[in-house]
Amino acid sequence: MRTVTVVGASLAGLYAARELRAQGFDGRLVVVGDESHQPYDRPPLSKEFLTGRADEADLALTDAGELAGLDARWLLGVRARGLDARGRTVLLDDGRTVSTDGVVVATGAAARHLAGGPRAGVHTLRSLDDARALRAELTRGPCRVVVVGGGFVGAETASSCAALGHDVTVVEAAALPLVPQLGAELAAVCATLHRRAGVRLLTGVSVAGLRGTTAVTGVALTDGRTLPADVVVVGIGAVPNTAWLAGSPLLLNDGVLCDDGCVSALPQVVAVGDVARAGGLRAEHWTSATSQPRAAVRNLLAGRTVRSARSVPYFWSDQYGSRVQFAGRRRDGDTVRVEEGTIADGVPEGGGFLARYERAGRTTAVLAVDRPRAFMRARRELAAQTTGTPATAGGPRPGAT
Repeated sequence: MRTVTVVGASLAGLYAARELRAQGFDGRLVVVGDESHQPYDRPPLSKEFLTGRADEADLALTDAGELAGLDARWLLGVRARGLDARGRTVLLDDGRTVSTDGVVVATGAAARHLAGGPRAGVHTLRSLDDARALRAELTRGPCRVVVVGGGFVGAETASSCAALGHDVTVVEAAALPLVPQLGAELAAVCATLHRRAGVRLLTGVSVAGLRGTTAVTGVALTDGRTLPADVVVVGIGAVPNTAWLAGSPLLLNDGVLCDDGCVSALPQVVAVGDVARAGGLRAEHWTSATSQPRAAVRNLLAGRTVRSARSVPYFWSDQYGSRVQFAGRRRDGDTVRVEEGTIADGVPEGGGFLARYERAGRTTAVLAVDRPRAFMRARRELAAQTTGTPATAGGPRPGAT
C-alpha cells in the first residue's frame, strides 16, 4: 500500500494513524475529519469540561511533536461524502477526492435528537462544540435542567449540572436507568446515585414534546405532566455515521459490518470505534476505540484477517463523585453475587461494592462502584477466563485516558 486514508479524526482515527506508523507503514497517510479540531478526548466533555475543572487544552489527545512525527496530511473541517465501488477513492463534500489504497473508517456516531426542530436551550453532548455551547449556558446562573435519558452521558451530565448548583431532573423511559447494561438489580444502585445527590429521577415515562417556540420552556411527558425547563440535554443514544457510505459495497446495519478483525466486505477497508460492528457487536466505548485499531491495521496491511480484535468489553462512568466500572458481557438470566461490600434496597452500605454476574458457575461480567483495585483484579481474572490471557498480565488502568 502506498496510501492509506483514515476517515475520522477523533480517538479511533488517531489510534489508527499511530498504529499505521508503529506497524511500519511508511507511505502517504491522510486523515480526514469533519470537525475543525485536532483529536480530543470526549469522556471529559460531560464531566471535567462541563464543570470548568478542565479546559480545551486538557482535552488534547496529541501535541505538535507527535503530529509532526506521524507525517500525515490532516484534512480537517471537511466531511467524507462517499466511497467509490472499489474502495479506492474517498469523496469529500468540498469536491475534492482522495485516491487511496486502503481506508480506515473511523467516523464514529452522531447524537440522536428529539423530534420537533431546534430550539434555544436544547442541547446534545457529543462534540466539543456541543460542550462549549452547553457550558456557556450553564455558567450564566442557576437554571432548571431536564436531562432526557438516563444512560451514561445523561447520568454524567446530570451529575455535572447538579455539582454546578442547578435544579436537575432526569427523565428515563425504562423502569430504571442502565437496565440493558447492568440488569435491574444493579441498575437500582445507579438510580440511587441520582436520588442521593438530590436529582429527581422520573422513570417509566417518555417525552411527548417540547414546549416553547424559539426557546425551550418545558418538557411535556407522556403521562400528561409538563416539566418547566430552561435547559434540556438530550442523551438518548447515538447513530453510527455511515450515511456517507451508502451506495458503496460495504455492508451497513447499525454500523459497518466487519469480521472479528474489523475487516469489512472489502479487504482494503477496515472500520474501528463507534462506527464498527465487529463480530456482530458495536461498542460505543473508549476502550474499543483504542484497542481495535491494532488488529484492524495489522489486517489492513496484511490484506486479509490475520488477527482478531475481540476483547472483554470494558467501560467506566463517573457520577456524583462515584466511579462505576463494568467489564464483560452480561445476559438476561445471569445471577448476581456481591463479592465485596453490601447493597440493601439498591443502596451500597459502607462505601462501594464489587459484584459478579455468573452463569453456570462462570463469571460473565463484573461491576464495581468505588472499588477500583478489586475491580482491576476481577477484570484481569475475567480476561484470563475469556481470552486465555494470564491473570497477572498488565492492562490499561481503570479509566485511563
